[in-house]
Amino acid sequence: MIFDTSVWVDYSHNKKTKQTDLLYQRIINDQEIYICPPIYQEFLQGIRNDGEHKKLSDLLLSLNFLILDPYFVAYEAANLYRTIRKLGTTIRKPNDCLIAFYAIHFKLALVHNDKDFDKIAKHTSLKIYFT
Repeated sequence: MIFDTSVWVDYSHNKKTKQTDLLYQRIINDQEIYICPPIYQEFLQGIRNDGEHKKLSDLLLSLNFLILDPYFVAYEAANLYRTIRKLGTTIRKPNDCLIAFYAIHFKLALVHNDKDFDKIAKHTSLKIYFT
């Protein structure tokens, strides 16, 4: 299971949602959580407090890293974006296509709080975890 940056941000701000509750449960029960480079970067770059950055960075380092050749991912994410745009839907943030591609490639469900992922799932094999 992959948790999008939107869920990690809510989690770090102690915002209680179904998605953050699921993330919390998976963390405390030591269940598999996967992370890809765009989520890792997006989340860490937004943390202003150094102490919080260290704590959350250590947490992220304990997760399962998804590793693929970055040029392969960029190419496939671009194709994903283009395909969906040809169908009449434009994805607002290119990183969402990168994240979606990781989830699709590794056949992992994505937990999110970002409507663009629902748009991507509508036109691809992206699995959204509904809580």
